[in-house]
Amino acid sequence: QVQLVESGGGLVQAGDSLRLSCAASERIFSSYNWAWFRQGRGKEREFVAVISDAWIGRNTYYADSVKGRFTISRDNAKNTVYLQMNSLKPEDTAVYYCAAGRSSSGTYHLSEVYNYWGQGTQVTVSS
Repeated sequence: QVQLVESGGGLVQAGDSLRLSCAASERIFSSYNWAWFRQGRGKEREFVAVISDAWIGRNTYYADSVKGRFTISRDNAKNTVYLQMNSLKPEDTAVYYCAAGRSSSGTYHLSEVYNYWGQGTQVTVSS
C-alpha cells in the first residue's frame, strides 16, 4: 500500500524557516512527479511547488506567492521530497500536503492529476 508520510510542520514566527519532509514508499517514488499543495482555513487547496525527474529542461515550478522563498528538492536514495521554506509570512499559514502523480509541465498545478496524498502537516506563522 502506497503511503506518504509528512513531517516538519510547526509554529514559527514571521521571517523564520521550516523544512517539510515527505517520505514515500520506494515502489512509487522514482516514477512520479512530486508536489506540495497547501490549504488555509476556509480556503481552497492551492499549488505550492512541484519537482520532476522526467521533464526535459526545467524540472521545478513554484507558485508566484512562494517563488524565491521556497525550494523543493528530492532525495531519491531516501525516497523523500523536501520543501524548504524561508522568510515565512503569516499568509503561509496552512496545512501542507505532499502529492505524487504523473503530472506534466502543463498540469502540475492541478490537484486532480495527483494520485497519492499525504495526511498533511500544519504550518502556522505568527506575526
